Amino acid sequence: MKKFYLTTPLYYPSARLHAGHAYTTLVCDALARYKRLCGYDVAFLTGTDEHGEKLERAAVAAGMTPQDFVATERARIRQLWKLLNIGYTHFVYTDQPEHTISVQRMLLRAQAAGYVYKGHYQGRYCVFDERYIADGTEPADCDICGRPAELISEENYFFRLSAFQDRLLEHYATHPEFVQPDFRRNEVVSFVKSGLRDISISRKRIKWGIPWPDDPEQVFYVWYDALTGYMTGIGYAEGENGSREFQKYWPADCHMIGKDIVRFHAVYWPAFLMAAEMPLPGSVVAHGWLLVDRDKMSKSKGNAVYVEPVEELFRSGTNAMVAGSDALRYYILREIPFGQDASISYEALLQRYNSDLANGLGNLANRTVAMLNQYFGGEVPSLPLGGETEAEKGIARLAAATLVSFRARFDTYDFSRGLEAVWQFIARLNKYLVETEPWALAEADPHASKPRLAAILYTAAEAVRFTTVMLAPVLPQSSERLWKQLGGEGKLENQRLDELRWGGLKSGTRLAPPEIIFRRLDKTPSLRKLGELAAVGPSGSKPEKEKTKRVESQSHPESQPQAVPKISIEDFAKVEMRVGEILTAEPVQGAQKLLKLTVNIGEEVRQVVAGIAEYYKPEEIVGMKVVLVTNLQPRKLRGVESNGMIVAATLGEEGRPVLVTFKEDVPNGARLK
Repeated sequence: MKKFYLTTPLYYPSARLHAGHAYTTLVCDALARYKRLCGYDVAFLTGTDEHGEKLERAAVAAGMTPQDFVATERARIRQLWKLLNIGYTHFVYTDQPEHTISVQRMLLRAQAAGYVYKGHYQGRYCVFDERYIADGTEPADCDICGRPAELISEENYFFRLSAFQDRLLEHYATHPEFVQPDFRRNEVVSFVKSGLRDISISRKRIKWGIPWPDDPEQVFYVWYDALTGYMTGIGYAEGENGSREFQKYWPADCHMIGKDIVRFHAVYWPAFLMAAEMPLPGSVVAHGWLLVDRDKMSKSKGNAVYVEPVEELFRSGTNAMVAGSDALRYYILREIPFGQDASISYEALLQRYNSDLANGLGNLANRTVAMLNQYFGGEVPSLPLGGETEAEKGIARLAAATLVSFRARFDTYDFSRGLEAVWQFIARLNKYLVETEPWALAEADPHASKPRLAAILYTAAEAVRFTTVMLAPVLPQSSERLWKQLGGEGKLENQRLDELRWGGLKSGTRLAPPEIIFRRLDKTPSLRKLGELAAVGPSGSKPEKEKTKRVESQSHPESQPQAVPKISIEDFAKVEMRVGEILTAEPVQGAQKLLKLTVNIGEEVRQVVAGIAEYYKPEEIVGMKVVLVTNLQPRKLRGVESNGMIVAATLGEEGRPVLVTFKEDVPNGARLK
């Protein structure tokens, strides 16, 4: 049996996951189920990336040890995947003991080949993305997330990435499928051709990580650590050459990732593997971002769409027959052209559910099963001689063509157009029932029309069976219900697309009593309920309370202080905060996240640079009364002097800044005490 090893990214367990994270996992689960239908022996891995400075800081902020913090968040993530019916076969977490063996083994192989050396790193580091930025001391934003990067200077171990430039380019040329879609591969090739520099693969000033062999002051860089998890999860740490399972499944056939981590998977990871003389994965497949109102979905922006409310909505009332995870899975696979950014919303999900699942597939299945129960006593009729016309033969040909198109699209990750082909077939079947009017035939002359009626309803039932098998990866729970309604033998997941032939529905098969699986949802009350559920949070938890922080270009919600000691009233009195009125606001050239403000604080006007451009338009804040810390040393941000710091509150788990202001008219320069 052919094998197929598929992975999601290892998720960072630092905050509640939203639909953007669930997207990758739902796509992978559908792909894994599809490959099984195609006869593959599938290994499907997901997991958590549990080391690094970002998590170390998050644990301190939560008042927990890193071990306890990641264990708690890991359990939440696994519960979410259970809720979404994710059928992974392997779950790896990088804090497990076996992973230390894997990472150190990879390092020692690369070290023995001469690709690792000790050096000094001075430059910028993005804590949020756990990545090194360009060398130098000038302030810089991370080119992936846009957050300010911190200046660090420390002794590290380096990987000779520069030695692999030609080998990588040759691999991209001889294996064009290695990076998909094509335009992502073009981006990667362009990046590598521009020149590769050696990269640091250790950290000295943090403790939460895998220890470096023979150097207790160093831990592994989190990306070297995390990527190796794809090997740990299938047994690389066992024995000298990995377990039998590792030898069976490695290399991975598909790393499914978001577009923002392509460089790590398509450049660094194959170079690490080449250095260790390990086989390379078959492909790195990158999808786009989920957008809300044309902006990337993010907890920090307050625009995240969460998946738990969808499941809770469908569990309630008359909708309990269909799993919310099925509706969500169908929506994202059908709505989003894979690889592209796409906007999503609860409203669009409901629209797609009602039009495609309730009105389309649900209507076809319900009418067919109901008429078979009414006119044939709940059994599949035989296809009589003379009852079949060219219309039925055309349906059979269309079914075969739809299967070919569906498989071709899914094989190339074109899920949306694969499902479009299936729904064109469903639309033809619903039209076929309208054209043939089996209900009218039965009422006109039940005895004389029996052969024709049998041909029509057999064709409709066989079409539902055919469709149900194709849709099993996309609607796993709902399709299983349809399969049982049609009297299907065994589990639907054990069917094989290679064996799917028209006419496979046996005459005399006893159907289950009809039941409506896809009920229409009333949009207005459903949207209201989704909003209420999203506001409450998972399992009835209340939203996180607001926390106060100061906002400037170098502060971001992930960079929490490592301790929160109590201070005296005398210490607090040293901080001078005054009321200021924003007179002007304009973007800082070359800095997407910064605004340059002039602020009237009574006796003088100050120039201040604040990292709020992502959340406030300049014209929105001119005239606003704000709080300014006025006795800080001046500093330059992107070459612009900042003489003060704006105070804001933060909303959400990642900290969307909200400027502090006043209900009453407070004079400029008034001091806060």
